[in-house]
Formats: sequence, structure tokens, C-alpha cells
Amino acid sequence: MLVFVDGRYAPGLSSVQNLAKGVKVASLAAELSANPAAIEPYLGRYLNTQRDAFAALNTAFIEDGAFVQIDARTVLEEPIHLLFVATAHDAPTMTHPRNLIVAGSESHATVIEEYVSLGGAPALCNTVTELVAGDNTVISHYMIEREDKQAFNVSTLRIEQGRNANIASHSVLIGGALVRNNVHPVLAGEGGECLINGLFIGSGKQHLDNYMLVEHAKPHCRSRQLYNGILDVSSHGVFHGRIVVHKDAQKTDAKQTNRNLLLSDQAQIDTKPQLEIYADDVKCTHGATIGQMEENALFYLRSRGIDEASARRLLLIAFASECLGRMKEGAARTHVESLISAHLATMTKSSAEFAGTSERSAAATDQNWGELG
Repeated sequence: MLVFVDGRYAPGLSSVQNLAKGVKVASLAAELSANPAAIEPYLGRYLNTQRDAFAALNTAFIEDGAFVQIDARTVLEEPIHLLFVATAHDAPTMTHPRNLIVAGSESHATVIEEYVSLGGAPALCNTVTELVAGDNTVISHYMIEREDKQAFNVSTLRIEQGRNANIASHSVLIGGALVRNNVHPVLAGEGGECLINGLFIGSGKQHLDNYMLVEHAKPHCRSRQLYNGILDVSSHGVFHGRIVVHKDAQKTDAKQTNRNLLLSDQAQIDTKPQLEIYADDVKCTHGATIGQMEENALFYLRSRGIDEASARRLLLIAFASECLGRMKEGAARTHVESLISAHLATMTKSSAEFAGTSERSAAATDQNWGELG
């Protein structure tokens, strides 16, 4: 595990002693100083700073982050965990972590990026992660955002995939005041596969924004964008999924789906699935759904003696499990399951209290109108 406090590597809190042979995990700043030749061929090479202002801002203010290098034919049994901690300050703060992950051909690994807060204070974390996957690699990347409700988080994951590479990106957004999650894989090698799987859960006045851009640059590639959103109280969710199939990317198989649950009348979702196809032999589909909790299912559970908060939590866990089911069994998935379960338990309790307060307010209003009449 590598720990970064306010964007700076904290060696005293990190543990890199038990790494497998063929794996290097270090501070990007330290590696740039000691061994720039290992980083310069990859750092910033695939990022489009002309199109993405926040990526350009990150590049201008690069200070530190994680460098992960996995040698060819190396198989990791345990995930690499990158933990970014924001601490409270008297004034608002801004950090720009930069991560570089280079996976050699035929390597297998899981990398977790997790963002948390200690104390409540306004802070902006603007992260860029570049993942370069060689031929025949199998990489799972997890982005977990669970910062304080005063935090602002902008993250960009840029993936460059080689021939027959199989990459999975899993995003879990449950914290922050305003969160922007950018995922941009380019299937640059023939026969590649990419899964972009995500779950965002909003409450209060949270704004959770997801932008996916999948580029099919070579033939015989397969991609899936599958995102679920749960929004309560006055939260606002955004899903903009875009698939671009280039002229030479024949035999592309791409699918895009966004499913959303709105738990209150004030919650909002903006969803825009989009296809751009410049090849003529492809199979591409896209779609989006927006709905509310199934009242018949809720009634069924309550008729079996389950209280309303527990019944709602069970239905929400079932909805969230669609995303969990796409994650491989292991420590990373177990960690995500526990976080989502705890968050939904708190959320359903708060939702029930909010609903009760609203009902009491409505009753008091009715009573006042009756007295006036």
C-alpha cells in the first residue's frame, strides 16, 4: 500500500516491503528524480491536454503520485492499494496527484485508487492516472471516491491498451460534494477487451458526474460500459457515455447501458448515451433507464415482517449488486462490498428520517391551512 497525504507520498504510512518479484511501486516524484528514463517514454504521452482542461492543469502542477511498474509475465495475487488522504486545513486546499501504471505484456494485476478525508474542509483533488497495458495483459483498476461532503474530486483515467489486452475499470462514487469521473480507454491493439463498470450513489446535494469516452481504434475489439446510479434527496447525477468506432475498427462489438434509481422527487439524473461509428461492420447498442423503487417489491418485503428501512436497503443492495457482480472475486471486491453495504445502511436510515420530517412538515402545513380556513 502506498499512502499519500494531501498529495504527498507518506513513506511512514506506506508498506512496500512484501511486493512480488517483478513489481515496482514507488513515489512518482522520487522515481522521476532517480530514474527518469523509466518514466519519460510514458508520462503524458497519451493524454490529450488540449481537450481536457483539468488534465492540463494536473500536468502543469505535477508534484507527486504513484508509479507502478509490472514486468512482463508477472501475476499479482494481491491488489496494489493507492490511498489518497485529504486532511482538514484552515483554508481550502488543492492537490494534483499524478499516477503512472505501466503493465508489461502478459501481466495480471489489480490496482485500487481510493480517496478519503480526515475532517471536514473544502478541498479540490484533481487526479490523472495513466494506465499503459501491454499485449495480453489482464488489469483491473478500481477508483473509490468516499471523501467528505465538502470535497471536490476530479479524476481522469486514461488507458492505452495493447493487442488482446483485457482491462476492467470499476468506479465507485459515494462521497464528495462535486465529483467528476472521466474514463478514457483507447483500444489500440487488435482483439482488445474493455469493461467500464460503475456505481454512483448520491444523497443530500451531491453532484456526481461521469464521462466515459471509449475509442475503438483497431478491429475485433469488444467494450462494455455499464453504469448504475442511485440518487436521493436533492442529489444530481450525470452520465455521458460516448463510444467512438474509428474507420479501421471493423468487427467492433460495443455496448453501453446506464440504469438509474431516483429515490425522491427532488433527485435528478442527466443521461446521454452516444455512439459515433465510422466503420461499416460493427455491432453497437446503447440505452438508458430511469425509474423509482418498485413499490410491489417493497410491499412484498414489508408483508414478510421486514421494516421499511431494511426493505429499502435490501432492494438497493440488489440494484448495486449488478455492478458488484462484474468485479472479480477477491480482496478488492470484498472491500467495495463492505463500503457499499455500510453506505446504503446509513443512506436508507437518513432517507427514512428525511421522509418522516417531510411528512410531518406537510401535515403541519395542512393543519395551518385548516386553521386559516
